[in-house]
Amino acid sequence: MTDSFKTKAQLKVGSKTYTYYNLKALEPQFKLSRLPYSIKVLLEQLLRHEDGVNTTKTDIEALAGADFKALPNKDINFTPARVVLQDFTGVPCVVDLAAMRDAMKSLGGDMGKVNPLCPVELVIDHSVMIDHYGSKEALDLNAKIEFKRNEERYNFLRWGQEALQNFKAVPPDTGIVHQVNIEYLARVVFENDDGVLYPDSCFGTDSHTTMVNGIGVLGWGVGGIEAEAAMLGQPSSMLIPEVIGVRVTGKLAEGATATDLVLTVTELLRKRGVVEKFVEFFGPAIANLSASDRNTIGNMAPEYGATCGIFPIDVETLNYLRLTGRSEEHIAVVEAYAKAQGMWWTPEQPEAEYTDVLHLDLGSIKPSLAGPKRPQDRVLLTDVKANFRKAFEAEQKARPSKGPAKVHHKDQDFELKDGAVVIAAITSCTNTSNPNVLIGAGLLAQKARALGLKSKPWVKTSLAPGSLAVTEYLKKANLLEDLEHLGFFVSAYGCTTCIGNSGPLDEPIGKAINDNTLSVSAVLSGNRNFEGRVHQDVRMNYLASPPLVVAYAIAGSTDIDLSSEPLGKGSNGQDVFLKDIWPSNAEIQAVVAKAVTSELFKKSYADVLKGDERWQSIRVTRSETYPWNPKSTYIANPPYFVGMTKTPPGIPTIQGARVLAVLGDSITTDHISPAGDIKKDGPAGKFLEAHGVAKADFNSFGSRRGNHEIMMRGTFANTRIRNQMTPGVEGGVSKYIGKDGQAGPVEPIYDVAMKHVADGTPQVVLAGKEYGTGSSRDWAAKGTILLGVKAVISESFERIHRSNLVGMGVLPLNFVNGESAQSLGLDGTEVFDFDGLVNGATEVSVTATKADGSKVQFKAKVRINTPKEWEYYENGGVLQYMLRQMAA
Repeated sequence: MTDSFKTKAQLKVGSKTYTYYNLKALEPQFKLSRLPYSIKVLLEQLLRHEDGVNTTKTDIEALAGADFKALPNKDINFTPARVVLQDFTGVPCVVDLAAMRDAMKSLGGDMGKVNPLCPVELVIDHSVMIDHYGSKEALDLNAKIEFKRNEERYNFLRWGQEALQNFKAVPPDTGIVHQVNIEYLARVVFENDDGVLYPDSCFGTDSHTTMVNGIGVLGWGVGGIEAEAAMLGQPSSMLIPEVIGVRVTGKLAEGATATDLVLTVTELLRKRGVVEKFVEFFGPAIANLSASDRNTIGNMAPEYGATCGIFPIDVETLNYLRLTGRSEEHIAVVEAYAKAQGMWWTPEQPEAEYTDVLHLDLGSIKPSLAGPKRPQDRVLLTDVKANFRKAFEAEQKARPSKGPAKVHHKDQDFELKDGAVVIAAITSCTNTSNPNVLIGAGLLAQKARALGLKSKPWVKTSLAPGSLAVTEYLKKANLLEDLEHLGFFVSAYGCTTCIGNSGPLDEPIGKAINDNTLSVSAVLSGNRNFEGRVHQDVRMNYLASPPLVVAYAIAGSTDIDLSSEPLGKGSNGQDVFLKDIWPSNAEIQAVVAKAVTSELFKKSYADVLKGDERWQSIRVTRSETYPWNPKSTYIANPPYFVGMTKTPPGIPTIQGARVLAVLGDSITTDHISPAGDIKKDGPAGKFLEAHGVAKADFNSFGSRRGNHEIMMRGTFANTRIRNQMTPGVEGGVSKYIGKDGQAGPVEPIYDVAMKHVADGTPQVVLAGKEYGTGSSRDWAAKGTILLGVKAVISESFERIHRSNLVGMGVLPLNFVNGESAQSLGLDGTEVFDFDGLVNGATEVSVTATKADGSKVQFKAKVRINTPKEWEYYENGGVLQYMLRQMAA
């Protein structure tokens, strides 16, 4: 390392001496007290990685001296300390590592070199569904189904657990990745094998990785390609970010919960606009927020649009580490390091400088929900009834309701009406990590039970704790039985209702909804409630605190004002109101103090990597390479490295290319990437049927991300995408135009692409503004290259998708001078030739030849932005680049 500023220093904690890179050595040239906490984390890792090539003295000076009200357009590198994976997105990452080992063997290199170079921790949490509920057997029954559905994937992950270094897998039925991260995996201050201390930081393949921001760990969600690059030691390029400060004042009022707080924060920051910006919370009143409350706020960063939503390290951070069972030795290191680096927060310290400052008064927070379709659409509890009715009126215009349906279910006769709550779920990392709201839900259930209240028979109730510790403290507080009495039995440990793993509604309920076109509701304590996400039969979805989830299960409807109307009648026949069963803050705190203990967390995480009997029963033979099963429809060896040599192929020549699709503005990665159910009549469904898989066993694209044959058949297959080459036809279709210039019929994009591949014809995609917005889905880029697309020409790109395209060897280009496919008269029938593409080129010349021989010539801006990205592109992608580096 270069260490231009001579920052390498020693720090003694207890009897041990550590090495660290001292930020204070930059004084007095740079005034560090003015830097936000999150920027200090970025700055430290620049000091630690300064090599004069990828990270230079100029980079350090640009960040240390940045004016956050007038930032330079300057790229810096960020190398996270570790990578966190969930199973849907993690399986493809491990598949690629396994494929790289095979390729390394073919190249004659050392397969043992193909390992993550930083700690990689995968938590299996996205596969379980709420098929069973409302009984003590639900947890075991759901787990059995989960293992049966995902046996191949779990076998593969067990192989990875045995074969790969720096890789750990937390077994199924343990918890949600983000909660396991904050309660167990997070270090806050990291110590590597050489005794060097540095701030913990992470990339995660889930957007809610930001939950760990609550305890001072800088991290955010990335796509699989960016995660794989980080796993293999490659830095991620980013612009110096704007940092929006939120000054916190006051204290939460009686009756206000952390959920109400975070829904208010989400609304506030969405209005300000913080996309691609850092958000940092500061001010005297952050001392009034527990680490659990801070984690809840950090979790929702994707909902308010920020890259992160971070808090500094302080006494409350140490309290949380102690509560969750971290060692006193480690806690001492965290405190000493934070203080030595000027990263320790106290109310007396001077405030940092921010791009902008917003104000948040905790005392103004009121009971709230969010919905019915977006997490940023906060609704006061007093206004939910009016909110539902307004949304219902809009629904009526599109699909009129036939009115109440008579239903016989669970030995009861009742009317199912519009507004009925058919799903009430305490689920998702946002709230199941917070003891205050879960104990609050238990106390509310206890009071409701004492008065004789029950959940309505049409409500599907579930409790999916984020970790085993939650169940233990609910038991210790004698509240689990009260929740069970109202139907909230522990049904799973994992990310369930919030990602659509809500499972089927009971048949009589589902039939009544569809036969009468009812507009029914779900109330969940999650973080996302997008249209169609929770359940396809549920039109209205509201986010709410766990106590309110229980309350709405009792009320059974969102067409009610819980602030003034009774929830139901008690056993004595009297009306019971929400205020009659709502626990006070003092009651909640008293139970939390008694039931939520450090010993409980230590016990829950003592054998966390061991798993239950089902996980232990999976037997794998340890081997350096994975024994691929050619018949598997879950796991397959991807073709990225077929025919690969030790010498990079160099800059490709793209001539005679055909257009696969002409797309409009705001094409998201959800449009491009395979997601959701696999349709029987689509290319992926036909592939599965041809391989003997029954429709009932199709599972989802998410669960089959480890099989490229399935995923490439689902790329660009979204039912709402519109290809302008097939006007008037919605869905993932195109037209094949052969070398003779004759256009064929409308058919699936996959089929068209494979005909071009068979011809040896490269393909391009034309698109409008903001191409690739949304979640950073790696398969949006992987599927693109596997379909034979060599270049994408758009008016503009979303940052991460552009990076992912380069990482997979696809050329990203932008139209210039306000031009577009439309203004140039391009309709997709042309043949494209690209000239002038050399290393470092900023523009290429494009010639589009029409069927009549006429030519459209234009310039396009090359969006390969850094020397490192050019190296990736010359190698055919980041994985090929890394493999050749290892082989050399």
